[in-house]
Amino acid sequence: MRIGSLYNKKFTLSFEIFPPRTPEGEVSLYEEFDLLAKYSPDFVSVTYGAGGSTRDKTLEIALKIRDKYNIEPLVHFTCVGSSKEEIKQYIDTIKDNNLNNILALRGDPPKGETEFNPHPNGFSYASELILYIKSIGDFSIGAAGYPETHIDAINSKRDLDNLKRKVNSGAEFIITQLFYDNEKFYEFYNKCVKKRINVPIVPGIMPVTGINQVFKSTILSNSSIPKDLENIIEKNYDDESFIKYGLDFSIKQCLQLKKLGVAGLHLYTINKSKPIIEIINHLGLDVK
Repeated sequence: MRIGSLYNKKFTLSFEIFPPRTPEGEVSLYEEFDLLAKYSPDFVSVTYGAGGSTRDKTLEIALKIRDKYNIEPLVHFTCVGSSKEEIKQYIDTIKDNNLNNILALRGDPPKGETEFNPHPNGFSYASELILYIKSIGDFSIGAAGYPETHIDAINSKRDLDNLKRKVNSGAEFIITQLFYDNEKFYEFYNKCVKKRINVPIVPGIMPVTGINQVFKSTILSNSSIPKDLENIIEKNYDDESFIKYGLDFSIKQCLQLKKLGVAGLHLYTINKSKPIIEIINHLGLDVK
């Protein structure tokens, strides 16, 4: 199945999970995913650690998602730390395992590094990676979009130019970085339309489950905190109350986006099922 073709037919629900670093974390992931799988996501993306640190585990989990749960996986892949030869070897492995969908990203610097440094025989931009992957096989490729501009971009115009290059290189759909302010997404979406970025643009949403999580995620994603969420933070609730009001905020955010008519929602699970299930239940999407 080609994920790019799904968005022409229906509102699409998808999840993101990440490869755990411990055996205990892996047991927990599948316990949580057993619950999430009941909601029949259209696909599940599996992240790729900084510098390719989870590459083998990413592929292993993607295959299990497909073979055990009968759910289409979207395999993340980045430029970081890999030569063209190494990239081809890994993409060939993906192809040999009959995986058809890749989210192609520039990627973040490895732990301990603050700047992205391309491999001497690799790529500096996701658009270059997309072109190279397309030369290896007929994959359905997704790309990342940044409603409030990539943290390394000079300005929003240059960031949109780069996004346009990704689409021109062969990206069939865009999944956004997390954001909390829907107005920022509306502005971004309209700019993409004016730029003739004519592929589905799917909001990436991370449920609000903790104050530290909000602050950390906004710093990493270069995203802002809207007044509604700021008010919740300033109330200085205890942890249990904050989770309740934070999830109420996330539910409202998703309902507004769905009402707007977005192509789908991509929910960042952080390998936890409960917040995601709360959101889905309020969206009116039924369990099988």
